[in-house]
Amino acid sequence: MPKLFDIKFPGGCKSLPDGFWSAVDVWIKKPHVVNKRLCGVKETDSKDVDQDDLRLLLHDPELFTDALLFMITGASAAHEADKPWSSSFRTFIPKVNCYGTNLHKEIILKDFGRQRVTFIPFEEDAEGKASLRKGNIYQIQLCNQDCEEWSLELCALSVDSWFSDGVAYPKLPWLSSDLLPKLVRWATECRSSEFRSTLSLLPVEKYSLMYQQLKDKYKAMVKVWPEVTDPEKFVYEDVAIATYLLVLWAEERAEKGLTARQSFVDLGCGNGLLVHILTNEGHPGRGIDVRRRKIWDMYGPQTLLEEKAITPSESFLFPGTDWLIGNHSDELTPWIPVIAARSSYSCRYFVLPCCFFDFCGKYQRRQCKKSQYKEYIDFIAEVSQVCGFNTDEDCLRIPSTKRVCLLGKSRNYQLSDEPEVEQQRAHYIHSRCTAPGVTVQRSDVSNDEDCCNGDGSCNGTPGSSWGAGFQPRDRVEAVRNCAALPRDFVDGVVLRVANALLGMTAGDGEGSCRDWNQGGVTTTNHQPPTSSVTPTLCMSSFSTFMNLLCGLPLFLLPGQLHVHYPSSAHQDKYYPKSSLSVSEVAGLLGQETLRLLKKECGGLQTLLRNNHQVFRVEGGRVYIRDWREKMPFRADVKRKPVTPGALKTRLCWFHAHHPQGCPLQAESCAFAHGAHDLRPSTRPLKKIKNEAF
Repeated sequence: MPKLFDIKFPGGCKSLPDGFWSAVDVWIKKPHVVNKRLCGVKETDSKDVDQDDLRLLLHDPELFTDALLFMITGASAAHEADKPWSSSFRTFIPKVNCYGTNLHKEIILKDFGRQRVTFIPFEEDAEGKASLRKGNIYQIQLCNQDCEEWSLELCALSVDSWFSDGVAYPKLPWLSSDLLPKLVRWATECRSSEFRSTLSLLPVEKYSLMYQQLKDKYKAMVKVWPEVTDPEKFVYEDVAIATYLLVLWAEERAEKGLTARQSFVDLGCGNGLLVHILTNEGHPGRGIDVRRRKIWDMYGPQTLLEEKAITPSESFLFPGTDWLIGNHSDELTPWIPVIAARSSYSCRYFVLPCCFFDFCGKYQRRQCKKSQYKEYIDFIAEVSQVCGFNTDEDCLRIPSTKRVCLLGKSRNYQLSDEPEVEQQRAHYIHSRCTAPGVTVQRSDVSNDEDCCNGDGSCNGTPGSSWGAGFQPRDRVEAVRNCAALPRDFVDGVVLRVANALLGMTAGDGEGSCRDWNQGGVTTTNHQPPTSSVTPTLCMSSFSTFMNLLCGLPLFLLPGQLHVHYPSSAHQDKYYPKSSLSVSEVAGLLGQETLRLLKKECGGLQTLLRNNHQVFRVEGGRVYIRDWREKMPFRADVKRKPVTPGALKTRLCWFHAHHPQGCPLQAESCAFAHGAHDLRPSTRPLKKIKNEAF
């Protein structure tokens, strides 16, 4: 039995040997987390087997002898040769079916006494005839040396006849370099997930087949995606969610003996792609969102999408609908189980929570022992339970960190108990809406015939509003990334922070002084300092100086503020090492400036990051950027390099403001060295927030 590879565990590992078996179970049940060419496996229940059972499983006497010797070689005398193994089967489900009607399977034999697991692969044709792959039998063993050092060994029965196709039969070097280190890490961490395993409610083989069909059918959407969002992420994520729902609904029809396809309404449908796919696959439905998207015009008239603000009330019930969908539905997420429960007794729901909202505002954390995401999932599950649903939880296979979904497929009460359960719902919602002045009225759920069916045409009565504190999002999405702030306001903040950094470094003399490359405008009228002097600020006027002292917003044009250095000792020196924390930078600004920045997502730090030409924000500290640095910082790794001949639409800040000018030559700088170097931008101008001033 040749040993191919071994890897040692870190010293002091306390999770072994139990951690070893936990890691092995991950490889057995979820091989797709390592082998990306697999969609998953279908596993049978395990049972104990002895040598006689193994002989029947392998059929071939010669193979049985070789396999038995392989599995018991190196066993200590304390282990009997006929000690039973725990046996199970798994069937591989590839992402792309490359095997036709043949099934690729493995016999898995766990030997808990010897701390080893053996994998015996075989193929099964359409008629059920099996053929074993003797050359691909391998074993993973946990070894203990000197009762202290643990290691993991990979062995193979026959290395010379090993066959590999990269799917069901991985390469031996891959098992050594990829699988074993993963097993060591899993065994060492030995962490259990807060959530259920992926696709736990569906047959994985049906999901895999359906996903490949839909992916091939709708992948062309990536090339024509008109939105500013990432097309690959959104297209393939919606394809995966549609696959999940289609398989789920097919299983539901088979279970209930239904022939008609389920109807649906997607609340907060966004780009509408999920609605488009489900409609194309034969399910009647529509999507509703507060804002129309450009891509809606591409779908055609068969995809029904409505631009409408949804307010939880009697005006938005859907009694004739089978399923309500909430795919990243934000503020509507906790309301979807409520709307489904009040629409009709047979209405079900699917919700994929993302942003954390309560009934009447942002969700407030109440537990610190759980992650915020887990706590919010539990909250939505609690809402579902209160609304009378038997709630299922599953984990989707999508390119997102928020991939836990909740489903309400049935009720936990009889239809005759509806009035009592409705009172329970209303009381629960009332208790959650704690905003000042908010009074949540108990809803008198109307009969199905009297409902508006979500068309919004009914005039709501005072008792028809379920949550007076609920605020739907604005029809026009506000830009809150500091990009719409007035340019002179941003320039004033940038100048103030930059001059604080330059003045500080000039005064304390710290850091490594390095010469500028003489590429910019040299400030010959201003002398750099020695370590014994303090720089003074040259102002264009006394009022500007007073504004700076008082912390009021500055509106400065280029060249109005600079650092004056009285010494001539160190011409063209630069001090890139000095920095300020973000909180120290905030202390330089006035309350009115901070108030305006607080309205933006990320506030001051976002503004500084947006001005990456001037600043580098790393680890909560702000530095003056040195464009001569060759080693990229973590925040700059994804930044694209300057394209030769690219249009220069903005002036170089260093050329205009820094005492030593720009360290780069004009042709090497991504920004314009003077007005003659500027080229007009072809992008439309953004709407400026002048009303803030």
